Amino acid sequence: MATTKKTTKKEKLTRERLIALYMDQVLETGTTPKNIYKFTKDNNLKEEDFYSFFGSFEALQKAVWERFFEHTTEVMQKSEEYSGFSVREKLLTFYYTFFEILSANRSYVLFSLKQEKGALKKLQQLTGLRKRVKEYSRDLIRESRFAEEERTIKTPGSAFAEATWLQLLFLLKFWMDDNSLQFEKTDVAIEKSVNTVFDLFDTTALERVLDFGKFIWKEKMA
Repeated sequence: MATTKKTTKKEKLTRERLIALYMDQVLETGTTPKNIYKFTKDNNLKEEDFYSFFGSFEALQKAVWERFFEHTTEVMQKSEEYSGFSVREKLLTFYYTFFEILSANRSYVLFSLKQEKGALKKLQQLTGLRKRVKEYSRDLIRESRFAEEERTIKTPGSAFAEATWLQLLFLLKFWMDDNSLQFEKTDVAIEKSVNTVFDLFDTTALERVLDFGKFIWKEKMA
């Protein structure tokens, strides 16, 4: 999702291009646009052009994160090896790819998240991403052998989805604070966190892990 120049009359406006124009203006000005009228005028657009794709800046901001997710899945699906991966390997691949895309857009991501002072899990701009991530994780659990182990996980789909989302939030906060070369520490955190969660599946009720994870998040990460 690279930045782009202002639209000319000859160029066709698309949802993705409008997102790119918004991200570009935010990074160039260091602030969010004051209103849709000015934003569209600055980019040689009509106000109705914006409303053909989004009802507000808030809707566009949510779409940025959903596009990060879409780009992630598109990259993974292009890999011939991905379909043959285990559930653990697919989740690792998802996180690695997702954070590579975030790193390519780090200036925007840090700006957008630091603009809002609430805890990450409460940010409205992440609500669309949360839905997509939980849907993806439910699809993964359907492939997993854990889906039939009712004595170990009472509600595997919803529990695994919630665990995946909390894990992503933890990794997102870790990545935001990571100053290591090429974010190597984030890669290590991804591997260790995913392996730990999957190892716990065999020995611990996931609901208890989630309760503990929520407590840690509340006390240390919010």
